[in-house]
Amino acid sequence: MLPGRPRVIAVANQKGGVGKTTTAINTATALAALGEEVLLIDLDPQGNASTGLGIDPADRETSTYDVLTKSATLVEAIKATEVPHLSIAPATMDLLSIDIELSTASDRALRLRQAVAGLPQDRRPHYVVIDCPPSLTMLTVNALAAAHAILCPLQCEFFAMEGLSQLMRTIAEVRESLNPELRMHGIVLTMYDARNNLANQVVADVRATMGDLVYETMIPRNVRLSEAPSYGKPALLYDLKCAGSQAYLRLVSELIDREHKMGA
Repeated sequence: MLPGRPRVIAVANQKGGVGKTTTAINTATALAALGEEVLLIDLDPQGNASTGLGIDPADRETSTYDVLTKSATLVEAIKATEVPHLSIAPATMDLLSIDIELSTASDRALRLRQAVAGLPQDRRPHYVVIDCPPSLTMLTVNALAAAHAILCPLQCEFFAMEGLSQLMRTIAEVRESLNPELRMHGIVLTMYDARNNLANQVVADVRATMGDLVYETMIPRNVRLSEAPSYGKPALLYDLKCAGSQAYLRLVSELIDREHKMGA
């Protein structure tokens, strides 16, 4: 892995069912396919990112729960995946109790930032991608406190802007109190169906409201994207040629361009 401070990107939306974990897995995989050393941190108690990268629940003896409670280091939690250059710190259902566990800790919002900063030089990736839970808990706050930028998946549906406005308020609060470096990397429209008039209206509304923050690439509704996690594989390994995989490759090309413009 590379020396220096990793670039930390949180994949977040407080609304569920928007393709967040699919985006986290396939963005991390596409970055790794470009030769970047990538660590995916699973902060969702459901552990879907871990399952989607083939990590069996029985093999998660050390997890992000242990990292946040300081009973293990991040290095001790990291596991290799089938994807070259991509590793993961898996999640377990123990994370459900983290708000209570950390309620009296003065550094409760900074545990993940400390863990990433504590990675030894020879174990530091270029990118850390965090899969956040679909709610504003101490887990999400830890992710945003540790991140440089947020990648926000947004489903092409009627209530899309509602979830986005909540997230933007949260970003403003975290910037003010915990992490002035935090910024919105971009918004990616997911589950897009060109035949659906409502989807096209949502796309138009989001682009009109959020402007250049919205990526040009949109992630289509795609059966192969939905199937891949049940095989413990990212879509890019399961079916590289499917429309979903190709969309994520284009998305990461845009993401890298934005990284360069940010001076990262």
